[in-house]
Amino acid sequence: MKAAVVDRLGGTPQYRDVGEPPVHDGEVRVTVAAVAVENVDRAIVAGTHYTAAEFQSALPAIPCFDGIGHLPDGSLVGFGGLKPPQGALAEHVIVPATHTVPIPDGIEPPTAAALSSAISAMCMRTAAGLTAGETVLIQGATGVAGRLAVQIARLLGAGRIVATGRDRAALDEVAALGADAVIDTAVDEDRLVRAFRENAGQGYDVVVDYLWGRPAELLTRALVPDSFALAKPTRLVQIGESAGPAVRLTADALRTSGLEIYGAARNAAAAMPAAYRQVVDWVRDGALTIPVTTMPLSLVAEAWNRTDLRGRRLVVVPG
Repeated sequence: MKAAVVDRLGGTPQYRDVGEPPVHDGEVRVTVAAVAVENVDRAIVAGTHYTAAEFQSALPAIPCFDGIGHLPDGSLVGFGGLKPPQGALAEHVIVPATHTVPIPDGIEPPTAAALSSAISAMCMRTAAGLTAGETVLIQGATGVAGRLAVQIARLLGAGRIVATGRDRAALDEVAALGADAVIDTAVDEDRLVRAFRENAGQGYDVVVDYLWGRPAELLTRALVPDSFALAKPTRLVQIGESAGPAVRLTADALRTSGLEIYGAARNAAAAMPAAYRQVVDWVRDGALTIPVTTMPLSLVAEAWNRTDLRGRRLVVVPG
């Protein structure tokens, strides 16, 4: 069968012939219909993600570990459970039968493959407990997940949405999606701290942080009050690190700011099934749109290195 194969650290997947693994007891063969390529997949191939060691030790290997496909009876399922060197960017995969779930009617495979980008944004409710009327700050709103987070914050009833990013044109697009205010992070430190404060209104209730690094550090500085007054609590959900893996967190940023920091996986086991159903309902009803760009598996090398998608999720499909 054909697959995308990486043979070295940081390499670009190449379209080539590979042997198809046998099907053992408890496993099922899936014909792949769509695989979303996300930042985490590229980071694993580059060796920069904390889970990359298993993939790197198995090279040559096929990247991506979940997707959408058809069972032998034709039913459409989501699949996972793949272990390196096996991966989802192939014509067929062999997975544990327990690692397949039916895809609801009305969701096309490319959209289904990209659902995780939207579901992750539900952490503003599952991890931070967002309630209607609260103010949400989305750090890194110009990427795929960030743009979906803007839409989801509105659908969840946020009273005010503030979005950040480095691209002015992309920030204008985010405003059109429903952000009430946008902040350009490509400015000097003092200006960015001032912008965080000026756009906070009565205070940020929830922060969805896809960036970490410098923007998160400057936000924590902006949240520190100028007086002994107790600050309004701010629940920050850490979900990505595209601006850097570390921040310098001063003592007063926790002692007096009201800042509470949670990981995106907080409460996920109990809350994510309902979050998934909600996202599916929004997509089927047309309330939430997940923009995707599809490319065939045979052009995976070109697809992998694309930098022009501007808020659209890359999804690899057969061909």
